[in-house]
Amino acid sequence: MYASEQPADAVFYHGTRADLGVGELMSPGFNSNFGKRAPASWIYFSATLEAAIWDAELAQGEGRQRIYIVRPTGVFFDDPNLTDKKFPGNITQSYRSQSPLEIIGEVESWDGHDPEQLRVMQENVERAKQAGIEAID
Repeated sequence: MYASEQPADAVFYHGTRADLGVGELMSPGFNSNFGKRAPASWIYFSATLEAAIWDAELAQGEGRQRIYIVRPTGVFFDDPNLTDKKFPGNITQSYRSQSPLEIIGEVESWDGHDPEQLRVMQENVERAKQAGIEAID
């Protein structure tokens, strides 16, 4: 489902290691979790819990993995890093915005991926980093 097709009552998630609270805003400008970890011009989120779980598991840092329920405060677009490139039709329902995301809750209980599955994904991310592949900004 593309950004333009999201219903008004859609639920969105953001996986991270940042320790934030309900009512706080998350904004672009923080270091990306991928590539050279340069400050990102966009903030990313998803309408699927599965994508948010991957984001939390792959997030850089030492903090606890968290998945926040978020509300976009402005216009958002399909994530070009995934949409029609890796997953035609945006099946991951991944989006990005240059406006803040408001935290409206946290998913307190969720199941992470199998350790072997996670190891393979971490190796893929590292391989992309070594190859100089950067996120589309």
